[in-house]
Amino acid sequence: MPGEHDVTGDNGKSYLDRFGKKTKGAGWYSFDHNGVHFIGLVNVVDIQQNGLGALGANQLAWLQADLKDRSSETPIVIFAHIPLWMVYPEWGWGTDDGAQALTYLKRFGSVHRPQWSHSSVVKKVEGRMTFHTAMSTAFPQPEPGKAPKPGPKKVDAGKLNDYLGITDVNYVEGRSSLAVVDSTLS
Repeated sequence: MPGEHDVTGDNGKSYLDRFGKKTKGAGWYSFDHNGVHFIGLVNVVDIQQNGLGALGANQLAWLQADLKDRSSETPIVIFAHIPLWMVYPEWGWGTDDGAQALTYLKRFGSVHRPQWSHSSVVKKVEGRMTFHTAMSTAFPQPEPGKAPKPGPKKVDAGKLNDYLGITDVNYVEGRSSLAVVDSTLS
């Protein structure tokens, strides 16, 4: 799914032409793999006040329909560039209409793991849902509220790999939760 820099200038047309041929709307999609339902949401096309993400009515209607006939036991993994919940709205770290999307997911035990290329890791559990942001893959950010504003965190060049990383999500059939493991590049 695109980040805000992927849709700047042409409202995502170039991104969709290259990567979104089988997607819906601005690039959202879903697929099933080994018993897990994956959903990619796009919340960067219509950035709101303070940089908050937005899904929009069409994508929300699609999401509701996509989940309607699924068993509540189906593991759901959601990817979005900006977190669906309000991590730190003062910095634009949240999705304006994300709460509406989350109402469709309450009956599932799901993981929300944004493909957020410049976040610090934030985890939250609400009911049966586990939220997880990914480590930075490009330029690390300060922890929410621990700096005057968001922006790349200055680190010593030799220490950069300590702040960049990847997240693995593993699923074993018959277990109710997913294993989420963050690893630095160092």
